[in-house]
Amino acid sequence: MKIDRLFDLLDNYAENYPHQDIVISYRTGDVWQKIGVNEYIDKINAASFALLHLGISPGDKVGIVSGNRPEWNMIDFAAMQIGAISVPVYPNISQDDYRHILNHAEMKIIFIEGRELRKKLEPILPEMKQLREIITFSDASGKYKSFDDFIELGNQNPQTEKLETLKQAVKGNNTATIIYTSGTTGTQKGVMLSHANIINNFMNVADIPAKWSNKALSFLPVCHAYERMLVYLYHYLGMSIYYVSNLGAISQSIKEVNPTMMSCVPRLLEKIYNKLHAAGATLSPIQKAIYYWAFRVAKRYELSGKSVWYKTCLKIADKLVYKKWRAAIGGHFDIVVSGGSAIRHEIASFFSAIGMPVYEGYGLSETSPVIAVNRRKTRKYGTVGLALPGVEIKIGTRDEILCRGHNVMQGYYKDPELTAQIIDSDGWLHTGDTGKIDKEGYLIITGRLKSLFKTSFGKYVNPELVEAKLNESPFIENIVVIGENRKFAAALIVPDFAYLRNWCETQGIEYTSDSKIITDTEVKKAIGDEINHLNSNFGDYEQVKRYKLLADEWSIANGIFSPTMKVKRKIIAQRYFDAIEELFS
Repeated sequence: MKIDRLFDLLDNYAENYPHQDIVISYRTGDVWQKIGVNEYIDKINAASFALLHLGISPGDKVGIVSGNRPEWNMIDFAAMQIGAISVPVYPNISQDDYRHILNHAEMKIIFIEGRELRKKLEPILPEMKQLREIITFSDASGKYKSFDDFIELGNQNPQTEKLETLKQAVKGNNTATIIYTSGTTGTQKGVMLSHANIINNFMNVADIPAKWSNKALSFLPVCHAYERMLVYLYHYLGMSIYYVSNLGAISQSIKEVNPTMMSCVPRLLEKIYNKLHAAGATLSPIQKAIYYWAFRVAKRYELSGKSVWYKTCLKIADKLVYKKWRAAIGGHFDIVVSGGSAIRHEIASFFSAIGMPVYEGYGLSETSPVIAVNRRKTRKYGTVGLALPGVEIKIGTRDEILCRGHNVMQGYYKDPELTAQIIDSDGWLHTGDTGKIDKEGYLIITGRLKSLFKTSFGKYVNPELVEAKLNESPFIENIVVIGENRKFAAALIVPDFAYLRNWCETQGIEYTSDSKIITDTEVKKAIGDEINHLNSNFGDYEQVKRYKLLADEWSIANGIFSPTMKVKRKIIAQRYFDAIEELFS
């Protein structure tokens, strides 16, 4: 059937995959709960009836403040099929961010995940003049209507004919959702996306999973445009979606679910890579030699031009080592989609060699989100692939990536001036990212315009390039390179303490605490040697001349990272002002 509106995915699923027993599965305790297609659609329709009964009309904003769970999708579809606008909000942002978004969007009704979020939001809810109703997904306090009560309200007040009339009135160019940006570069902006924006996006990447791929693991925030588009794609392909709400349970969940597809960020793959690398240190000399030989073979993996000798080595390495890694990691992966930031060539090669093929893409919330992506027949390491069909890419002033096509947003909500700043009169969206296009048309990301800084000698430094290279060291968990108007580049570094603990054990160094170990002479020398080695990849003015090791945790919760795991450089500059001044003194 033809899909013109996002909620058409529901009829498409029922028509083409009627025997699929799992649309979405989620974990409660040790048990995976399953929701089939009929139950799923019935609850979505009941939610639409309840919204109508509560006075929600086409064009009204319906807020969802929650992590990944089936109710999130139910409300998303329920709102859109009555012509309302779904407004997802990250469940881990600051109270000030909530105040701005909830007021700016003028939500009529809001769905909150549970008790902790309710307590965080309650102080600002009275400020929301448009708010009529609050529903909670998992809060036994009884203060607000529960999701079960909300669904029962819909079942008791069905309006089937009205719902069908409203669905028919929704067109592909209507606004489906407003997605607020993560706020790494300032106040969150409301990105307006139409049904057609998102449908074109997932339809143009639908050939990436193999036809046999039928299980998707989802743990990145579904309220982000990247994961959300993929979840719609899973619906379109009739795949079962397994939600993981606890990031610490990802490894165990992969083993239990045996997924064929998932999306992730490069840092997760780097952590798995580092853990596998560290695991070889405790083996016997012969086993260790075979283990790290297999590592070297995997890192040399290329998509084409493999010699007979290399193919033979690959088969031997797979039999001796890789199959054990796959068993340890879990899964039966057809594809792992990586986004959010650039992935190192050797990491992509490594995982593809061991049976977890990595496909890298690029985009923004403002582009629905994909601009370019690697595909099965057009895949090249070190790039984010070719432009989507119907999307144009060109390189503008100061190497900025510009994009034009069906994926470009309708604009920023209630901000035509800001919209005009990012989308020029010819329809080109200015991404703010820098890059280049190789001779075959593949896009390569090189950094972000707002991250570039100039030293006091007038030399431009791209900190993200330097950070990406230094992050190749297993000793480094997080790094921020600084040096605006200074004589040289410097860095704040949070070591990978799990790796460091293992390294200290092999070196016979006593590990008492994170804060103490970073003062150890041998540890400082080892990290210094790593930085000096990796510095050789850059010109003198780009090299990190000084650095400070930190025993701090950088996370979303403490405000260092955005919900999409991008570092907030302004927060770093404020929080570590004294340490930065000391570096340059």
